[in-house]
Amino acid sequence: MSVRRLAEASVQPASFAFNRANAAAAKQWLKKYPKGREQSAIIPLLMLAQEQEGWVTKAAIETISDMLGMPRIRGLEVATFYTQYQLSPVGTRAHIQVCGTTPCMLRGSEALMDVCRSKIHHDQFHTNDKGTLSWEEVECLGACVNAPMVMIFKDTFEDLTPERLAEIIDLYDAGKGASVTPGPQDGRTGSEPASGLTTLKSEKAILKSTRDREAREAAKAAKAVPDAIIATVAPAVAPSNASKPKTDAPETSPALKTPSTTKVAPAVEKAASVSAPLHSAANANKAAPEVEQVSKQRNGPKTKAEPATAFKAPEIKAPAAKAAKPTKPSLEDKNRPAGIDRPALVDDLKLISGVGPKIEGILHSLGIFTFAQVASWKKAERDWVDGYLAFHGRIDRDDWVKQAKALAKGGVAEYIRVFGKKPV
Repeated sequence: MSVRRLAEASVQPASFAFNRANAAAAKQWLKKYPKGREQSAIIPLLMLAQEQEGWVTKAAIETISDMLGMPRIRGLEVATFYTQYQLSPVGTRAHIQVCGTTPCMLRGSEALMDVCRSKIHHDQFHTNDKGTLSWEEVECLGACVNAPMVMIFKDTFEDLTPERLAEIIDLYDAGKGASVTPGPQDGRTGSEPASGLTTLKSEKAILKSTRDREAREAAKAAKAVPDAIIATVAPAVAPSNASKPKTDAPETSPALKTPSTTKVAPAVEKAASVSAPLHSAANANKAAPEVEQVSKQRNGPKTKAEPATAFKAPEIKAPAAKAAKPTKPSLEDKNRPAGIDRPALVDDLKLISGVGPKIEGILHSLGIFTFAQVASWKKAERDWVDGYLAFHGRIDRDDWVKQAKALAKGGVAEYIRVFGKKPV
């Protein structure tokens, strides 16, 4: 490791004091350490001094050491050990740190250092004639896949060529450094391969694969429910309006707003909800036996032609009856919050991140079909729905309400505007 020494006495200021803003910041840093351990704050306080003065002066080291009640030699040990502290004056407009570690070296960092030598100074840690620029070689700056790179203040500039670095240096020297956009300088997006993506090119294919897998798992779970359990709650007679075509679209009958307290075997409810088909306005007329069955069980008979006895489960002494032991929170429909209501339209709830075909089926079984419904949820609604999900807390963790508000307001376009990406 190279020897690090303080700058010559001729350039050292006579005193140091934090300005008002940094004095307040220093007090906040001190509060983060236990009583008697405040000396640990020397590292962030030295950084504050460097940001204020441009470099760490001898007076700053001594003042901060005295402030923390520690020997000055201890402060000098810290300042001279860490290379993040500049111990000599640097450029007033830019101090350029050129990464010289292996990946950047292999990609041309030597040529970048030659640019610094020709445009700033032949040697490191020396300013140009105007005192506006300086440079140094440093170890890895952490953007190896975008080598070669430099850091100026707290911004990194990657995928550099000697010509591009020369342009950036000229802009900083002219006081126009803020106009330079940090990051890759060759048009690359993030850290993708320089030649462009080679895998995962089709977002549509990725999403289809994920949804197909979820659908298979849902079908497998539904198939695993014993037929004996389903038979215990199957209606004994057909509804009087059997001629009416079945549909999975929500109804607007007042009966749906005040569901009955008829309890449904949890396993059957799960089977009906997870195997629900995809819902959209386009397929609103397709049959959905499982969802309709659960809807009947929840809402009770709709006409006098459907006697209440149709929903009584016969006695079953077979061991299969044990499978009906509840595996979910016992949340009866009488606890349904006012914000959970069934609308007349259906949205593709899978556009909400965290909602797949299985969860969409559960939401439909609970009477939730639109983005507007989800967007209006308060804590009571979120807690009620959360009780029916296998993994609790995901509603708040994935912020379903905020996603739904964007989708309800302007669809996918509004979602992209708010979140900066397409809904998945």
